[in-house]
Amino acid sequence: MARKSKSNLSELYLEENKDQIYENALAEIQSFQLPLGTTLRSVYDDQPNAHQRFMEKLDACIRNHDREIEKMCNFHHQGFVDAITELLKVRADAEKLKVQVTDTNRRLQDAGKEVIAQTEEIIRCRVQQRNITTVVEKLQLCLPVLEMYSKLKEQMNVKRYYSALKTMEQLENLYLPRVSQYRFCQIMIENLPKLREEIKEISMSDLKDFLESIRKHSDRIGETAMKQAQQQRTFSTALQKQNNLNYGRNMHLGRSRILESKNEITLKRMFEEDDEHEEEVLTAQDLVDFSPVYRCLHIYSVLGDGEIFENYYRKQRRKQARLVLQPQSSMHETVEGYRRYFSQIVGFFVVEDHILHVTQGLVTRTYTDELWNMALSKIIAVLRTHSSYCSDPDLVLELKNLIVVFADTLQGYGFPVNRLFDLLFEIRDQYNETLLKKWSGLFRDIFEADNYSPIPVANEEEYKIVISKFPFQDPELDKQSFPKKLPMSQSVPQIYIQVKEFIYASLKFSESLHRSSTEIDDMLRKSTNLLLTRTLSSCLQNLIKKPHIGLTELVQIIINTTHLEQACKYLEDFISNITNISQVTVHTARLYGLSTFKDARHAAEGEIYTKLNQKIDEFIQIADYDWTMSESDGRASGYLMDLINFLRSTFQVFTHLPNNNNDHAAMSGKVAQTACMSACQHLSTSLMQMLLDSELKQISMGAIQQFNLDVIQCELFASSEPVPGFQGDTLQLAFIDLRQLLDLFMVWDWSTYLADYGQATSKYLRVNPSTALTLLEKVHRGMKDSSKKNNIFAQFRKNDRDKQKLIETVVKQLRSLVNGMSQHT
Repeated sequence: MARKSKSNLSELYLEENKDQIYENALAEIQSFQLPLGTTLRSVYDDQPNAHQRFMEKLDACIRNHDREIEKMCNFHHQGFVDAITELLKVRADAEKLKVQVTDTNRRLQDAGKEVIAQTEEIIRCRVQQRNITTVVEKLQLCLPVLEMYSKLKEQMNVKRYYSALKTMEQLENLYLPRVSQYRFCQIMIENLPKLREEIKEISMSDLKDFLESIRKHSDRIGETAMKQAQQQRTFSTALQKQNNLNYGRNMHLGRSRILESKNEITLKRMFEEDDEHEEEVLTAQDLVDFSPVYRCLHIYSVLGDGEIFENYYRKQRRKQARLVLQPQSSMHETVEGYRRYFSQIVGFFVVEDHILHVTQGLVTRTYTDELWNMALSKIIAVLRTHSSYCSDPDLVLELKNLIVVFADTLQGYGFPVNRLFDLLFEIRDQYNETLLKKWSGLFRDIFEADNYSPIPVANEEEYKIVISKFPFQDPELDKQSFPKKLPMSQSVPQIYIQVKEFIYASLKFSESLHRSSTEIDDMLRKSTNLLLTRTLSSCLQNLIKKPHIGLTELVQIIINTTHLEQACKYLEDFISNITNISQVTVHTARLYGLSTFKDARHAAEGEIYTKLNQKIDEFIQIADYDWTMSESDGRASGYLMDLINFLRSTFQVFTHLPNNNNDHAAMSGKVAQTACMSACQHLSTSLMQMLLDSELKQISMGAIQQFNLDVIQCELFASSEPVPGFQGDTLQLAFIDLRQLLDLFMVWDWSTYLADYGQATSKYLRVNPSTALTLLEKVHRGMKDSSKKNNIFAQFRKNDRDKQKLIETVVKQLRSLVNGMSQHT
């Protein structure tokens, strides 16, 4: 029972607990605060009938709420009805009020539109004013930045890059930090390095254009500088000549007057030209714009790359220097090639000198000196090479003048040029060589055109013309009446004039070499000596050796060389006059014309002797002796008579030479005597060789007799005195060897010869035993051959045998004499 009651209580407790759970669930559902899912799950998760009981509980709850609502509606219904009644009463008034309010609102809105508009305008203006104030404040900070940047852009546009860099520096250090928060400032900051690089590139491009420009205009710059230096040198030379004009006037008055008038005209012209060009003096700045190099130097210095710029500039200029110093292959052909070469070099160094003086550090004196020394070595090597190709003395002279102007120009800019003047002395030797070659041709032409006959003068005027060209003096000839003949031929005054022209040409090179008058005088004398001793002497020697030059021409050449030799002292006076150096100076060289013309005379004399001997040999070669003839013809051989006639007529030419001058008469007589003696000796020797010829094996006595007749004619010719001046029988002694030899055989006087041999009083003193032996053996063979042919008569055989025995005995004795002579030797 107790358990049952406990069970009932438990059930009751559970029932109450479930009801409480449902109540809570409903409260939660009503509250709409907790999630319904959890609440409903707690309801349905209990027991299977929980849903039904919960629905019942829910329906009961709904019914309670409906009763409460109904109670409340009943309680408030009357008030609601009253309120509705009141509302209905107020409805009409509300409609009126609404109309009035609407009308009032409309009128108020209409009246407030303008106020609203003005208010909005005021607000907008206040905002704008505030914005403007802010903008003004900000612009006051930004405007200087913008102005500076605008200034930077303008400077970039007008290529004022150095100022632009300064502006950039101010922007970066002063202005941009104040407004760095703005985007445009950041853009500016980013653009500034680009602008710097752009400026560097532009300035470098301008520098390259500048380098290209000065490379193209260097020849014009150099040409202008050289022209100014040449004008200054010409003006100084004219002044110097004007000051030294009166020196030496007494020595050469006529020439001094001509020089005086020429110098006055030249000096006057120089003053006029200087007046005309005084305002036209151009400098390197006038021809080339140097601003790019200044600008680039400043820009790189500001950017801290000055050293890079200096290295680049010097490197590029060294390259340009090598290009400038490289000559054209055909430079030596014309003077314009040399002028262009020198102008480019001068222009290069004028630019460097200008850069040196207007910049600091870009070009130093050490750098320019090093560059000049390198260039100078190259220039000298180039000039040595190309000048060696020059064969025209006029071109070499123009080259020398260009080198002098070139050296003077660069010397004016402070560059040492001593090595150039040393080079000029080398070129002077080459110039003299070209002059010698040219004058060699002139001398040859003069000799070819000469007729080698005395100069005829028909009247006083012609005589004065000749002596104005050549210093000829002959009192004896002056006394003769016209027409008359001067002893020398036409080539003599022409040669003399050409020698003077050579001295003038040599003097042209010696001018402006900054040498003293003594040195110039010495150079002129040395070059003139070369002309006389080498060129003229060679031409004379070649002339004398020419086949077409005959004996008459050779004699005239001898006379010509005598007059040229006498004129050498006038050439020395001429050199002294143009150099103003007295001949009494200790160091003054002398002309070697004396030995030159003496050698030429000796060569001409020798050629005379040689030609005579050659002519004699030609006659000897046509001799046709019958060496086996039994008897002589009774008269001399025809070839020998022709030879004697030729010699006689030849020596008459010497006799008929003009001898109005004692020297000429003595000279022609001496040459004639020597030639005559040489001809006779050569004839005697040739005849002797004919007898002793090894190919001639036998000689008959008839041939000896015929040969004796020919020798007699030679002796008659010698005794006829073909050339006056020989004493006694001097000329006949040329044939003494032949005469004694032939007499020995003709008389057959062997006993006397052998008995008197070796004695000074011997009749046959000039007969050599070996000569007599050779000829006797030939005669012996001839006799043997003759006896064989004439063996018909017995008595003749006995005489021949006796004679042959005698000959054999003489032969033995002669051989013993010859052997004794050889042993003694």
